[in-house]
Amino acid sequence: MNYLLSLQKAVTWILKKREDKPPADKLVIALVAAEKSSRQTKPAYSPQQLEGTWRLCFITGTKQAQNRAGVVLRSGRYLPRWATIELTYHFDTLSQSGTLENAIKLGALNLILTGPAKFLPPKNILAFDFTQMSITLGNLRLYQGKIRGGKESEAKFYQEKVKKQAFFTYFLIEDNLIAARGRGGGLALWGR
Repeated sequence: MNYLLSLQKAVTWILKKREDKPPADKLVIALVAAEKSSRQTKPAYSPQQLEGTWRLCFITGTKQAQNRAGVVLRSGRYLPRWATIELTYHFDTLSQSGTLENAIKLGALNLILTGPAKFLPPKNILAFDFTQMSITLGNLRLYQGKIRGGKESEAKFYQEKVKKQAFFTYFLIEDNLIAARGRGGGLALWGR
């Protein structure tokens, strides 16, 4: 599990500003190794393991974006420390359903997207949809309301097939880091 050490170092570099960060290409190799190990061991994760707030540390972009951007995204990118993107998961303790919040902070500008989420074992898939948005600049609220069909989208969300929804397939969940592949084929690493 040498890949875990590289992933831990990347998270520590982003969150605590310590450690040397692993080179992006080595981190992609570590993520792919973790994903391959997960396919072999088939871990059974629960949505409660995702509960809480996770900061995005590293991305590779979708397969389509990688093809367009070429070398730039193929080896992956660390998120700059001044840009904060966090996912917050809330799950009902009795079911696999809950909400997902995506908060993007760039200086005084905050964009928060929120919507329903469902966790699908045994493949460790989290499907989600963003149906509400809030935009603030400092203490000034610029927008808050429903988006993308709002209540109607929320009502249909749990009946829709996953292949029509945005989703992450989690292949590694640890106490302080999670890693997943998105629907578009990109890899991502979050930490806390």
